[in-house]
Amino acid sequence: LDKSDKYDSRDVERLQQDDKWVENYLIWRHDVVDDTLKMIDESFQWRKEYTVNDLTESVLPKWLFENGSLFLHGYDKEGYKLFWFRVKHHIRDPKQQLEKKKLVAFWLEHYAKRDHGKPLTVVFDMAETGISHIDLDFVRFIINCFTDYYPNFLTKIVIFEMPWIMNAAFKIVKGWLGPDAISMLKFTNKSDVQEYISGEYLPPHMGGTDSFKYSYPPLVDDDFQTPLCENGPITSEDEPESKEEIDADTKETGELNEEQNLNQKKMNSIEQISKSEETDKTEFKPKNAKKALTTFKGPLLHISPAEELYFGSKETGEKKCLIVLTNVTKNIVAFKVRTTAPEKYRVKPSNSSCEPGTSLDIIVSLHGGFAASLQDRFLIMAAEMDQSSGAGIPELTQFWKEVPRTKVMEHRLRCHVVESSKPSSLTLKENAFNIPAKTNEDLHIQLTRLLQINKRLQEQIDRCLWFQQLSVVLSLLSVTVVAFCFYLVCTQRS
Repeated sequence: LDKSDKYDSRDVERLQQDDKWVENYLIWRHDVVDDTLKMIDESFQWRKEYTVNDLTESVLPKWLFENGSLFLHGYDKEGYKLFWFRVKHHIRDPKQQLEKKKLVAFWLEHYAKRDHGKPLTVVFDMAETGISHIDLDFVRFIINCFTDYYPNFLTKIVIFEMPWIMNAAFKIVKGWLGPDAISMLKFTNKSDVQEYISGEYLPPHMGGTDSFKYSYPPLVDDDFQTPLCENGPITSEDEPESKEEIDADTKETGELNEEQNLNQKKMNSIEQISKSEETDKTEFKPKNAKKALTTFKGPLLHISPAEELYFGSKETGEKKCLIVLTNVTKNIVAFKVRTTAPEKYRVKPSNSSCEPGTSLDIIVSLHGGFAASLQDRFLIMAAEMDQSSGAGIPELTQFWKEVPRTKVMEHRLRCHVVESSKPSSLTLKENAFNIPAKTNEDLHIQLTRLLQINKRLQEQIDRCLWFQQLSVVLSLLSVTVVAFCFYLVCTQRS
């Protein structure tokens, strides 16, 4: 891509380094290279025109945020974040149009950077709207952001209670969307909107039970509660645990560590086989050698798994997941865990610290009677502490009150519900650490067999390549001999 004045150099640099971004452009344009390049060109010019990389709260008028016409809140039934456009709060005004469009760009860019480009569901809430609220130019801009500027970023457009006066207008809108995006339009009312969004994330006027009321500040961009108590939800993060709970936790932790140590010896041989793979996952080996398939490598902590926590359904009974944090700094790192559903989960530990170069396990478990859902999210917050600082609960509480937000690392995890078979992840059953010795031995045998099969396949491939190269050489020699003979025959005739 040409680094001309048409583009922001930061976008060009990101395109060269971010394979996922390039892949999203290709997916959105069905792997047609010319169309993909055209979209990149148009979106990069738009990004520079709207100074997307520099849009912050401070550069936009405060009244835009106070208006409440645009915000992120809640999730649809597939677990995608909802981008709300409350049409009744929007008044058509050409003088304010550019600033309102920049607000749309701000929200999309803010979310794209925060949640690594996970797609959005757009909700046009058109309840109580009239002619003064109808602004096709603004609607077209929002749609263009998804179809032309943010690749693979749109899952569906839920339109709630569209007034009859808009029927003709939306025929024009369909023309802008194109055949692929038209299928994403979902026209709904009170009776069927819950096909796409559950009642817990719908306001009462849409037939839901969500008590959320928009206000600014702060910026309404997630729904995390702070923090989870190790023994369930509490009203104050300083509330102490009872002695019985502490004793029970200590006993449980001791039993778990004892079982882990017993299994550790048998896991060593497996780790040696896949040592190179493990090195790629993290620079520091966790004490209890729990191996994750994916790892998010942050500046302060490496977090496994990288994106999703796997819980079982009520039938499978898998109620626990494991998160492994590895401190990759030279200082103590304080961390705490938040969730969008504090009434459901228990986290141990939820507000603690991790020593330099060490790993720490966090166990996330569901309370009895609750089931995980795709809408549930977890937020891990981390920040470096001074070596002189204490690591007790009072010191941590004071630390989180004083630490600047710019120095806090944040990482989000989604929930995934497994209906039947257990996934290859850090999922824990109630007896997860009571694994029979035979299981590890069988796994060791299977891994050894796979390595042997892989070695034989590699040898066969090497032989095939050798024969292929030999065949090419012989073919060339044959052609040369035939050509030489033909030349001699022609020479003799002449």
